[in-house]
Amino acid sequence: MSMFSNPFSLKSRLARCLCGRHASAEEHAAAERASSLSDDQRYTEVVASGLMRALFPNDLKRRAFLKAVGTTSAAAALGSFFPLGTATEVFAQTGKPEKTNLKVGFIPITCSTPIIMAHPMGFYKKHGLDVEVVKTAGWAVVRDKTINKEYDAAHMLAPMPLAISQGIGSNAVPFVTAAIENINGQSFTLGIKHKDKMDVKSWKGLKFAIPYDFSMHNYLLRYLLAENGIDPDNDVQLRVVPPPEMVANLRAENIDGFLAPGNVAQRAVFDGVGFIHSLSKSMWDGHPCCAFAASREFITTMPNTYAALLRAIVDATGYASKAENRKEIAKAIAPAAYLNQPEVVLEQVLVGKYADGLGNIKDDPKRVDFDPFPWESFAVWMLTQMKRWGQVKGDVDYKTIASQVFLATDAAKVMKEMGLTPPATTTKSFSVMGKMFDPSKPEEYVASFAIKRS
Repeated sequence: MSMFSNPFSLKSRLARCLCGRHASAEEHAAAERASSLSDDQRYTEVVASGLMRALFPNDLKRRAFLKAVGTTSAAAALGSFFPLGTATEVFAQTGKPEKTNLKVGFIPITCSTPIIMAHPMGFYKKHGLDVEVVKTAGWAVVRDKTINKEYDAAHMLAPMPLAISQGIGSNAVPFVTAAIENINGQSFTLGIKHKDKMDVKSWKGLKFAIPYDFSMHNYLLRYLLAENGIDPDNDVQLRVVPPPEMVANLRAENIDGFLAPGNVAQRAVFDGVGFIHSLSKSMWDGHPCCAFAASREFITTMPNTYAALLRAIVDATGYASKAENRKEIAKAIAPAAYLNQPEVVLEQVLVGKYADGLGNIKDDPKRVDFDPFPWESFAVWMLTQMKRWGQVKGDVDYKTIASQVFLATDAAKVMKEMGLTPPATTTKSFSVMGKMFDPSKPEEYVASFAIKRS
């Protein structure tokens, strides 16, 4: 066969397309155009292409029609009798998942309860998914494995998608907080030898563990210390320690205390090495902690899979929000594959009747709670603390970043589907240690603090 009759010859490939990766020059041009579109535009194009193929199954007839009227006119014609916006929305909500076998990473803490329990209690299967939940050693590992697509989605600390999206601590990759996993649920815990240090002002010089730099734990502990006149960067030591390693470090006296999820604090009490000084909700009742997060690429390239996964998570979160289900959940997530904790430890956290390590039995049904709505004002507050402590520099577009990363509208839609009642707005004011936070005035809030880095 001569080179001129070879279907893989240079001439043939040039006729096929400009780069050799597409079946025709038309498909090459379409791919070039798609690369310049926004995610929403690209998804609408996919729906329009599907409709066009349904109307013109024959490739030659479809190309002839497009050549005769032009791509723009064809899209307009389609839209006149089948609104593409409606088609896109319906397709995203009801379409078959593009992928059903998924991996979701998690850290073994009670904050991840909805993501974990959805596996043994059948919420993923209910929504047509086969999800492997993968126990992971630390937050940086969760971040890297999700960015590298080893995990399809993950349990993350709520501030992490904000940091990842801005390229703080990692390469910038657009990430989203699709749902909040838990509210409240953290405990300020000290080693037994510090029983005399109930006054926070006496904590100067101590060593504290936090799970990650971009965490509510870091921001809340810093806030508490600063409000009591302690500079968190100069008067104490803050160390990043993975939650599963905190109790061992407290026992070894490598640290004096920590702010960590309820099961970590309760295990310190259970093992007799620590006591619960106070709950995080005493600072801010209803504060967010962890989140269900994914890359924006995942949710735009697999919109049906994302929708099904979000429905499963919100469904599980709604179930976890009911007090009567908490003992059943504690039993489901106690095994080694999940939290690897005694049931009695998890019940104390989830039910809220717990020993504090000082000889008292406390009863607080809202010690931890579950509400999936990702308030944009939560994101704005986190950004103010990133700015306050020097994690972000210069001007911050609080509103835009919050709305792009915290997907309140998506969550509200799914909450309605699951029979839950979402808020009517995406922002709200709230109080932290008696100080009101107005999300419309973030810079004034940052400037109001006496102790800050910015």
